[in-house]
Order: sequence, then C-alpha cells, then structure tokens
Amino acid sequence: QLQASGGGLVQPGGSLTLSCTSSEINLSESNLAWFRQAPGKKREGVSCINGRDGSIDYADPVKGRFTISEDKSKNTVYLLMSNLEPEDTAVYYCATSVILYYSPIRTQIFTPDLYDRWGQGTQVTVSS
Repeated sequence: QLQASGGGLVQPGGSLTLSCTSSEINLSESNLAWFRQAPGKKREGVSCINGRDGSIDYADPVKGRFTISEDKSKNTVYLLMSNLEPEDTAVYYCATSVILYYSPIRTQIFTPDLYDRWGQGTQVTVSS
C-alpha cells in the first residue's frame, strides 16, 4: 500500500532523496513519517509531515540535514537527505498514521505502534 524507493550507496557528505507513494492511500489525508532501522538497533523516527495541519517534525540527529516535503499532485512524500553520515546507514521505511493525522501529539509523533501502514523499506548505505 506504501511504496518507498530511492535508497542506495552514497559517500559521506553526499545526498539522496527517498520517495514514498501509494496508489491506495491519499497521503495528504495522513500523518506520514519516515523511520529507519539499522542492524541491531531499534526502529527510530526520522521525520514526519501531517497533511491536516502541515506540521513537520525532525528527529534531532537529522535536523538541518534532512528535509521532508510532499507533492500532492503526485501523491508522493519525499525525504531529501543531505550531508549524509555513516551513522545514517539503515533501512528507511515510510508509514502512515490515522490517529496522528487527527491528533498530532508531538511527544508521540515517532511512536511506531501508532502507525498502521508501512512501506517495504529501502536500504541507504553511507560509506566511502
């Protein structure tokens, strides 16, 4: 239901843009988040955008380097990742939450259990 793409191998300091789209879900009527999971680590929230109030959040490790945006005409949400670091290496997932669309509680915005639909993940590897 959600398709994430755009991952790949990039050198430190480089950039990648991930895309998340759906043929079934109107992403403008959802709270969409990007999560990532590195080997041996918990899944963590990276960034999210709320289609209802337009609010945007970033996790501290990516602030100033990642930018989330949406193209409503293409029903696609993008994650522009710049100045990538080896620590950004992970599988990146996009996910949507109905409850957070209506009640975007800031302290819970990156709680995985509140997201009900997930994409398949795309691998991002930052290495020289």
